[in-house]
Amino acid sequence: MKITSINAPNAPMASGGYSQAVEITGPSKLLFISGQIPLDVNARLPATFRDQCLLAWANVESQLRAAGMGIGNLVKVTTFLSSRDYASENRSVREEVLGDHAPALTVIITGIFDEAWLVEIEAIAAA
Repeated sequence: MKITSINAPNAPMASGGYSQAVEITGPSKLLFISGQIPLDVNARLPATFRDQCLLAWANVESQLRAAGMGIGNLVKVTTFLSSRDYASENRSVREEVLGDHAPALTVIITGIFDEAWLVEIEAIAAA
């Protein structure tokens, strides 16, 4: 399988460690990860946005590992934030988790199912 980052020259460039588009050729497996919430296996919710965000990403990584994949297999990530106030910190945590990997990305500011959750992350991976 080959994952190619695409950033069309006649459209705005991506800023912040993501790709405008991702092309996948030859995948043998696709994984659709439901929105991962900031709860641990004991239903504990961290108090801070950063800790909630790190936990949601850890839950994404757990789903990837269960399918025999890792962060490098992510091709599309959608992050839901409860407030625009978390945008900068969300970007910082995402860059920390993804490193140089740049999947296609969308961030949506919205109400989240549980008012205590400040973030939810869904993803698509390919192998």
